[in-house]
Amino acid sequence: MVQALFWGAIAGLSLILGAIVGLFVPLPRKLTGFIMAFGTGVLIGAAAFELLGEIEVASSYSYAIFGFLIGSILFTAAELLISKKGGKERKRSKEKKSNHSGLAIFIGSIIDAIPESIIIGVSILKSHTVSLVIVLAIFISNFPEALSSSVGLKKDGYTTRKILFMWIIVFGLTSLSSFIGYVTFKELSGEYMYLVSGLAAGGIIAMVASTMMPEAFEEGGPVVGLLSALGLLCSYILSSGII
Repeated sequence: MVQALFWGAIAGLSLILGAIVGLFVPLPRKLTGFIMAFGTGVLIGAAAFELLGEIEVASSYSYAIFGFLIGSILFTAAELLISKKGGKERKRSKEKKSNHSGLAIFIGSIIDAIPESIIIGVSILKSHTVSLVIVLAIFISNFPEALSSSVGLKKDGYTTRKILFMWIIVFGLTSLSSFIGYVTFKELSGEYMYLVSGLAAGGIIAMVASTMMPEAFEEGGPVVGLLSALGLLCSYILSSGII
């Protein structure tokens, strides 16, 4: 339990770091796009190699597939709702349009971060040890998200104190989510663990495609394709135990 809480906090810490850098360090937008592109690749790899990974029993494939479909549908539904409320461009560092909502951006960030953290707890249950690939993927992806959102909110008139307070809340929730993921799914059988893993993988892929990829390309240009591929390769190397 303590392990899940600790690693959830480590992964979520990059939210605070990203917000601080976004508010106080003028990084080029292109660099932000590069970081997000690399994080995109690592996240896709974490979903493919760690969450879906090897399935020992043939009958468990249906659980993973069903979970994947449900996870992607649930995230898409939440994304549609948040977009209508004004949180569509929450990862953008540019000034938001007039119909945006700071609350929607805040809620959207929670929707992005919490499911990612829950899978840290789930990964500990599956392998009895933390998946460094998943922690690294979440850490890398959280940093540019908080950075871009903070820059955008600051341009839109939100005070530095209010923005930091928002991210501290998200950080607290992400840390707790890893612990909750461990406790909630502790008693699940092996087949239902595949269902939960598929659920998390589907949500991650839907989130990456709808929010991170567009922002990365907009900020970084065509080279982000290569960086995403390198992120995926990094995820593969770590998952395979080569190093």
